[in-house]
Amino acid sequence: MLTLTTLMLLALPAADKPVEADVVIRGATLYDGSGKPGQVGDLALKGDRIVAVGAFKVAGEPRVIDGKGLVAAPGFIDLHTHSDYPLQKAATRGNLNYLMQGVSTVVTGNCGSGPTDVAAYFKALESGGVGSNVIHQVPHNDVRRKVMGNANRLPTADELTKMEALVDQAMKDGAWGLSTGLIYNPGTYAKTDEIIALARVAARHGGFYASHIRDEGVGVLSAIDEALTIGREAKLPVHISHLKASGRRAWGKSADEIALIEKARQAGQEVTADQYPYLASSTSLAATLIPPRFREGSAKDFLARLDDPEQGRLIRKAIESAIDGREGGKTIRIARYAPKTAWQGKDLQAIAEAEKKTPVEIAVEIERNGGASVVNFGMSEEDVRLIMKQPWVATASDGGAQVPGDTVPHPRNYGTFPRKIGNYAIADKLIPVEQAVRSASGLPADILKLSDRGYLKPGYCADVVLFDPETYRDRATYDKPHAYATGVVYLWVNGKPALEKGKSTGALAGRALRHKGPGE
Repeated sequence: MLTLTTLMLLALPAADKPVEADVVIRGATLYDGSGKPGQVGDLALKGDRIVAVGAFKVAGEPRVIDGKGLVAAPGFIDLHTHSDYPLQKAATRGNLNYLMQGVSTVVTGNCGSGPTDVAAYFKALESGGVGSNVIHQVPHNDVRRKVMGNANRLPTADELTKMEALVDQAMKDGAWGLSTGLIYNPGTYAKTDEIIALARVAARHGGFYASHIRDEGVGVLSAIDEALTIGREAKLPVHISHLKASGRRAWGKSADEIALIEKARQAGQEVTADQYPYLASSTSLAATLIPPRFREGSAKDFLARLDDPEQGRLIRKAIESAIDGREGGKTIRIARYAPKTAWQGKDLQAIAEAEKKTPVEIAVEIERNGGASVVNFGMSEEDVRLIMKQPWVATASDGGAQVPGDTVPHPRNYGTFPRKIGNYAIADKLIPVEQAVRSASGLPADILKLSDRGYLKPGYCADVVLFDPETYRDRATYDKPHAYATGVVYLWVNGKPALEKGKSTGALAGRALRHKGPGE
């Protein structure tokens, strides 16, 4: 069996020996994923591999694509998506909203949620086909739910052993690490020691720890410190998901967050983060407004609390306090609410005024009817820009595979990568283009410890994006979020064209990428 090193050596052309290739891109500006400035050169693909980069002679008559004026880069890697279930459905398995951004690999199992049976999940992706490569993490919330349900208590010794066994099997089946979502049920009820125990299992397999930390607002520093503690105690890399300073009272804390992470990095700890370049986040209305102590158990249990005179009063008081901290509901916009689709795209205060009710009453009505997803405008531009400049912050969407519909979701599903590279780097020049490209390619590859993706190197997998820097922009807005990005001219996934001349080929060229730990 040929090793990657052998493949790379075989792929390196002799000084004057012509390269055999299927596709040659001529005269593009090459950003190789390392963070080095772009250089004009050629790129050759054969099968599912890159076979030459820079200047070389070509044998035969491969397909030649004129790259003049275009940028060639490694296919982008999105470290944080919630595409676990959409990628298993016919309508969304193509992952077109990500392909149109130049994304060739997505990571699932984020925020502690997703399939726990990794072998079955990968089998489903492979049997149905998938548009992009997929990497999966062990989702703590669903591991805990499988063993303990939605219980607000410590696990018994037996329950912890069962959770450890689930994590162990998931890692053996190809998961890349452990993911937590510590504002969501039931993971929010887990203490640090429980997470350390499970992270140690992931560490034995060479995995990492990724976390939607316990607080992204005024308590964010303590939440980051908890993640760092877990990494130190379990002896594995730490990755902070969608780093931010959320809520007006937390604005300006990004500098302190960065300082805390830098201190850990300088002490030798392996710590990174990712970010979506927007001022709004998106999650459920319940996670936004209702404290965890009221969310234990089933939906029936919650409704019983809501109808209880004392518990109901406390819940409404908590919701009112949360809404007051969000400009009376002006900053909370309904993204998806099936019972009343006319409310989608409107904020809580506007809905309340139209219905002649209070925002609290609207929130309670929504929760009585199954809940809603929301877009929450809570960040400052200054914090977003400062976080973006850090060389250890990758670009990631926190979105999912979608097709246009009547919902009004966060525009990050369609626009994250061109917004970062096209707007912030190319148009605004906030960061160099080479850094923006690296944040979407080489850096996430390094975080995942991918050995053959994320860079334009001979022998590496032929995940390659070719885009026009003048037109590579996000078109999705908060009001009209279902708009595909523009500017990607070609995208190859494992050497197969997924986009040609800006149009989908319909190819399902992605693969389920299995992690192999030491000795596996």
